[in-house]
Parts: sequence; C-alpha cells; structure tokens
Amino acid sequence: MTPMQEQIVTEARDWIGTPYVHQSAVKGAGTDCLGLLRGIWRTLHGSEPEEIPAYSMDWSEPQGEERLWTAALRHLQPKPLEDEAVGDVLLFRMRDSAVAKHLGVAGRLGDHASFIHAYSNHGVIESSLSLPWRRRIVARFTFPEEAS
Repeated sequence: MTPMQEQIVTEARDWIGTPYVHQSAVKGAGTDCLGLLRGIWRTLHGSEPEEIPAYSMDWSEPQGEERLWTAALRHLQPKPLEDEAVGDVLLFRMRDSAVAKHLGVAGRLGDHASFIHAYSNHGVIESSLSLPWRRRIVARFTFPEEAS
C-alpha cells in the first residue's frame, strides 16, 4: 500500500460513525457519500476542486444524466475495473437502468474485501464488498497525487 492509499483509507475510516445527512460533508456531524469523498479530498489537497451545486437524492435520475460520473471524471483518475487497490473510489449503479449515484472507498481487498461509504439510515460505515455490491460497481477511480 502506498502512503497516499494508506492516508485515504485512514481518513475514510475516521469518518465512520458520522451520521448520514444529504448534501453535507462535515466529519462527525453529517455527510452523504459525496460528502465523504469531499472530506477525503480536503485532507489530501486542501480546498475542494469545485463548488458543489445543490443536488437531489435521485442524482438526476429522471433526466438520465450521469452527473456524478461526469464530475468524477473531471477530478479523479479513472482506472480499469479489474485493477483493484485499497483507497480506490468506487462508483455504483444501484439499479440496472438507473444512473450511477453512490460512492465508496475500497478499504480491504481479497477474501474480506470492504468499502467505506455513507449510506442513508446508517451513516458512514465499512461494509463487506459482497457480490451484490460488486455487481453494482460501474467505475473505479484514484485520487490524483495533486489537485487539478
């Protein structure tokens, strides 16, 4: 594990227990899945790369727009799905016909693979990256070494 990967996972785990609050990004007070990534970004790079516009919980699903995926491509480095590493940002599609609207950070690999994410009604937790979750991964990214 690289020092940066270790820093990402350590920071993500520091958020565990933070309650789920839509559109928030405050460790210990409230966050959603994007807020968790925003908090990690701030730890790695200081200020956030762009102003986050208000967003609904459906993430533009009625319009069919991949807004979260497009934003990830602006600031994160895409990588092949099969190129797994701890600290990777995982983008999930919750239903086959839906837009991708959930994010997490790979915590462990192998037989006990896990990911850290903010989940409604649960807050920030580390979950098993079980087959049902794995099937939902549509993209994998890494944080850049330097902010763009």
